[in-house]
Amino acid sequence: MSTSNANADATPDRPGRSCPLHYRYAPAVFNRAAEIHAETLYVIGGLYGNPFALERIFAIAQQETSAPTLVFNGDFNWFNIDDANFRDINLAVLQHYALRGNVETELANNDTKDGAGCGCAYPENVSDTEVEYSNRIMAELQATAAHFPQIRQRLAALPMHLVAEIGGVKIGVVHGDAHSLAGWDFSRETLSNPAAIKALQHDFINANVNIFASSHTCLPAIKTMPMINDAERDVAGVIVNNGSAGMANFCDTTHGLITRISRSPLASGGAATLSQSATRAGDLYIDLLRVDFDSAAWTQMFLSNWPVGSAAHASYFERITRGPAFAGDALL
Repeated sequence: MSTSNANADATPDRPGRSCPLHYRYAPAVFNRAAEIHAETLYVIGGLYGNPFALERIFAIAQQETSAPTLVFNGDFNWFNIDDANFRDINLAVLQHYALRGNVETELANNDTKDGAGCGCAYPENVSDTEVEYSNRIMAELQATAAHFPQIRQRLAALPMHLVAEIGGVKIGVVHGDAHSLAGWDFSRETLSNPAAIKALQHDFINANVNIFASSHTCLPAIKTMPMINDAERDVAGVIVNNGSAGMANFCDTTHGLITRISRSPLASGGAATLSQSATRAGDLYIDLLRVDFDSAAWTQMFLSNWPVGSAAHASYFERITRGPAFAGDALL
């Protein structure tokens, strides 16, 4: 979860920057039979405890011709430190496919001395101040989660990744990237770096998937990889990162985003509209859908839990009310 673009005071191996070994996996883990078979898939990352966004997502899903399969790919908890919202968000999400993001992993973690802090594995362009704010938010959320041992057990049992299949096209659903639950290889910065593309292409080969759907970096991106020739096949792939379902993704906006992957285009006049240009992977349509939740109600709930002076208010209030410093004129 990236909250700012800052600075040179970053120190590695601090809580919030480290990436624990148990967060990691190899791209080859995705070279398996799909657990999910669908016609339309919603990938919902970064809900962050926003019940109004969740309500809106369910309304959007009801407008589809056939019911979509919902996958919450981590960090559906974050700001929901009041007991009622923590319980309600988790019980609603856990009725669907779900992954544990770094937030859920650390909520379920009984070893609070492992040095992971919030588990975000923040890169150097995020300041130490922002990392410390995230660690403090996590500590408060862990205190709430302690009231719900059964939910914590269910979060601990969630997978770090899933494989979906739509019309013969395989999709690796992750929180972070092809290597780690909290990886940043699917960030806008990495996807804009030509030097990183070759490594990402080989991740697609090793994973044997056509699409990766992610969210951890908290800013949206869609990247179609250049075609490369493997010994057995030509390989191309699409990386789609929905940014955040529960927070604004572009400056001067308040709406969230989710990823829609489907054999069918989005019907005009439905409950959702496209936020940005979509792309294709074979016969599939890949879109980022706006989640126009009740931002006034969400702001009021946020302030009731995170007033001025709190870590979350200092770190996130500007983004919640005005969006990040990202114009969104192009996803890459």
